[in-house]
Amino acid sequence: MPRQVDPPGKPVGVCEWMNRSDAIREFVTYAGPTQSQRHIKPLHWYVACRLVLEGGFWPHEITPRPPFVAVRRRGERHLEFDPSVATSSEATVLGGLKTKSVDVVVTKEGVGPVLAISCKGMTGALRNLVNRMEETIGECTNLHITYPALVLGYLFVIRANQASTASENGPSSEDETLPSRIAFNDVAVGAADQPVESLKRFHAALQELTGRRGVREDVSRYEAVALALASVQDGSIGDILEGYPASESPLRIEGFFDALYRCYDERYVYSAPALAPLTRRVEWSRDSSALAAEGAPVLDYRMRFAG
Repeated sequence: MPRQVDPPGKPVGVCEWMNRSDAIREFVTYAGPTQSQRHIKPLHWYVACRLVLEGGFWPHEITPRPPFVAVRRRGERHLEFDPSVATSSEATVLGGLKTKSVDVVVTKEGVGPVLAISCKGMTGALRNLVNRMEETIGECTNLHITYPALVLGYLFVIRANQASTASENGPSSEDETLPSRIAFNDVAVGAADQPVESLKRFHAALQELTGRRGVREDVSRYEAVALALASVQDGSIGDILEGYPASESPLRIEGFFDALYRCYDERYVYSAPALAPLTRRVEWSRDSSALAAEGAPVLDYRMRFAG
């Protein structure tokens, strides 16, 4: 069973309800040290909230805990928005080689971790993508050794730095928030708006790590992988570039969550009918008060409604 722990040091804030555009905007515009994970935490929160609203998982099953409370009312399940219950915790999962803190984890009581998503981001230095591949394979293998039925997703976001803003000297001190000049090693989109070669190689490698369907398949493959380029252009900050990956790529973010839900249902609901009362995903009432909560974001996905 995963153990929930608060990260050491200064807290980075509790899980907030936000949409993808807000989370990506925070990632793109963040200018501090990436070791703090402040640039990627909003994406964790987006994923955690989406797993409740669209995925139909109970809020208390998810780490970090999203700002929702589920209640039964007149035979329906209602969601209420309650920021006081949100946490900043991470789940420490027992791996086959070592324990691992995983960004977002769904845990079913009596079953263990059933679905987990690792969210990674890169703001520059694309030369380090090779090192990321080693980490990516190692994390997946480690977790699947102990939990071969775990539905594991990998969501990778890259800041789409443009070649037209590159400089041999890199960014200047006055451009720290969102550099108007970047180093050549930080370029993700080159001439004619095409991805640089290192990114193409990274995409090719990730394609070999996605699509795991059965528990006896290769433990070094994820059930779903998504790769997205985040716009840095004025007027579109927070948007995902539509042109890459290509429409036929299995790494398109549009199919990422659906692939995870499909694998989860196949393993924990349809293939285990005795567990279905516990594992079946919830449908929420259309009258849930969370939908009318002050400051509720515009969703970029459909909520899982009853009926």
